[in-house]
Amino acid sequence: MLESHSHAPVATAEEFAADCDLAGDALAADWRAPHPRGPLTFAGFAAAMDAHGPWQALPLRHAQVDASGPVEQAFFDAFVDALCTRLRAAMPVDGVFLSLHGAAIATGDPDPDGTVLERVRGIVGPDVPVVATLDLHANVVQRMVDHADVLIAYRENPHTDLAARGADCAAALREMLAGMRPARAFVKLPFVPPSIAQNTASGPYRALIEHGQALRGPGVLDVSVLSGFTLGDTPKNGLSVIVTTRGDPALARAIAIEVARHAWEGRHAWVPRLASIADATARALACGRDPTAPPLLLADVADNPGGGGRGNTVWLLRALLEAGVDGAVVGPFFDAALVDEAHRLGVGARFRARLNRDETHPLSGALEADATVERLDAGPVIGRRGIAAGQTIDDGPTALLRLDGARPGGVRLVAIARRDQARDPVQFERLGIDLRTVRTLAVKSRGHFRAAFDEVFPDGRIVEVDAPGLTTPVLANVPWRHIPRPVFPLDPQTEWSPPAVEPEGPGRPPSD
Repeated sequence: MLESHSHAPVATAEEFAADCDLAGDALAADWRAPHPRGPLTFAGFAAAMDAHGPWQALPLRHAQVDASGPVEQAFFDAFVDALCTRLRAAMPVDGVFLSLHGAAIATGDPDPDGTVLERVRGIVGPDVPVVATLDLHANVVQRMVDHADVLIAYRENPHTDLAARGADCAAALREMLAGMRPARAFVKLPFVPPSIAQNTASGPYRALIEHGQALRGPGVLDVSVLSGFTLGDTPKNGLSVIVTTRGDPALARAIAIEVARHAWEGRHAWVPRLASIADATARALACGRDPTAPPLLLADVADNPGGGGRGNTVWLLRALLEAGVDGAVVGPFFDAALVDEAHRLGVGARFRARLNRDETHPLSGALEADATVERLDAGPVIGRRGIAAGQTIDDGPTALLRLDGARPGGVRLVAIARRDQARDPVQFERLGIDLRTVRTLAVKSRGHFRAAFDEVFPDGRIVEVDAPGLTTPVLANVPWRHIPRPVFPLDPQTEWSPPAVEPEGPGRPPSD
């Protein structure tokens, strides 16, 4: 389960081991644990299966890591071999459930998700149901659809519906075991939506998903609209629609085309508008000077670890420091060497902080500043809101540093030893930060923070900043190599026409 950024460092076996790599009984224990390491899709699937009657789970293997680069081919090959060995040993089985991401690439294999599905199908044969969840950022290809009976994507971004989609897969599996044979249709558009336009609380993506759900009727099992992972930079890039019906292929095709048509007609609404670093800094400076003004959240969207960013670019932080912004907190900032030094020096120590001394990626940058160690912490915490609610968050040792000397109202930095995005208030609260007292919070995240930090920073107080970084939503700034062209919005004159479908008969979509 990996979202691969083509231009980010390779995801290694060690990275997976540090995040989540579980097999057999350990995997089953995790999905029933109060605070699992693995995705809640497993928990939702298992709970729904339990609710519908007796069943026997035969857990195979699950490995995941936060968004990173292409997966190391040797690790991926060994992983799939191990998963398939366990599946063969478990045969015969009545069905298979997989929790996939859908946007993985490997250093040699351009379609690891398709490889997993194809290998599994080759073992169980054509008649055993294979159902799977996908992240709505999946880059889907026909091969994935061909080897699964049911693919169900998340409908919420931030992703707060993983358990519900796992439960949907359980319901689909139960129906298939009772005799239902699904039909699928798949449509892909030459359209790569920028990442920050993909939130589903409001805006064009929410409207598109709601349009698809409105077309569901008794014969329709699922309508999934997948915006795709923009920065995968593969021939698989592009918005996809997958429709699954209860045995009516014409209906599946008609609905898929209708949803794709609706997406294409509304494509111009997805083009983002970002604030410059200078504008964002000016707003933070004004907010720090006026204690009566509402607090401000700056989203450093181009450095989102959840999309493969390094989580350590210094450009926005440098601007806040140079402007003398008061009451600002920045983080989480990934710098294991900096955290280690802070822990060795101890609380109260003053030192010259060298940010990114061990980083080699040119977009990260380097920065030195006088710093005071204000607070230290280590070990995992439990998320309390949004996508991480109830789950274990392990950012390794952490440190709260006041930068630029001991100026009381200046800029504080939350530094972490393991790369992670801002996804839960506990990442700041663990270090004694009361977010209600922060004048400006600058987070390393694209959008998942919205489901957790909205208690202090509603959408109207969020500014998305155009800074350098691996996960920039400004697509013209990405060094594309493999994305299919022409594609909107990179190529504004891109054309697409929906294929014709029969207007009457079983395949006609429900009318509005």
